[in-house]
Amino acid sequence: MAGPTTAERGERQQESSGPPLIRRLRRPRLRTIVILVPVVVLLGAATLWVLYGSPWTRVERVSVSGTRVLTPAQVRVAADVPVGDPLVSVDTGAIAQRLRRRLPRVATVDVTRSWPHGIDVNVVERTAVMVEEKGGKFVEVDAGGVRFATVAQAPKGVPVLELSLSRSASAAASLRRFGESRLVREAVRVASDLPGAVARQARTVKVRTYDDISLELTGGRTVSWGSGEQGRDKARALTALMKAAPQARHFDVSVPTAPASSGS
Repeated sequence: MAGPTTAERGERQQESSGPPLIRRLRRPRLRTIVILVPVVVLLGAATLWVLYGSPWTRVERVSVSGTRVLTPAQVRVAADVPVGDPLVSVDTGAIAQRLRRRLPRVATVDVTRSWPHGIDVNVVERTAVMVEEKGGKFVEVDAGGVRFATVAQAPKGVPVLELSLSRSASAAASLRRFGESRLVREAVRVASDLPGAVARQARTVKVRTYDDISLELTGGRTVSWGSGEQGRDKARALTALMKAAPQARHFDVSVPTAPASSGS
């Protein structure tokens, strides 16, 4: 009687060796899983306790940087950081929102965690490019036209904004079309485009209509600027005009391609 073929012998060998091999592989894996599961659970619980329950990662200090006019103490009070709470649970976004809401002088703010005990607050304050006089005080206006603070004295080197909106038909039409806020932004735009030497001499920016903005400089000199458009061209024309006619009292750059000066 013929013996088993090679294929049959191979099948029998696999059948006889398969189950013990699988058992040998499964036993270490099961033991590893049984050991690792409680370890992972313990590590997770320990991590949560360190972050939320231990005294090692709680807020103990609030550092403030970037202030110029504001004081660090003012920023800390407005930030209202929950000192003593777990650092991981502090809502940095909410702190930033409180600062922007309570301190309009703050333009931007960055709030970060400083492990293991700190909150770092870095603020950038708004800079006044002009002021409005109201009731004997001065309202500071930044480069975006935002009125952000009222001070007793105007900052040095910052021109005063005058909204001289007359009752003429053109002034009324300009006010209806653009609104006061837009006219203020146009005045800010003009102040921002002034050449450095002229900006230091600017005392007043007068706005009558959108297209009628003028400047009063030191020494009684005046500049007709027109609208806030073509600001760079007007700045270059004014610089050249003031060099060519240093004794002039009035400069007109409302049409920058045809500047003019008068008076002496």
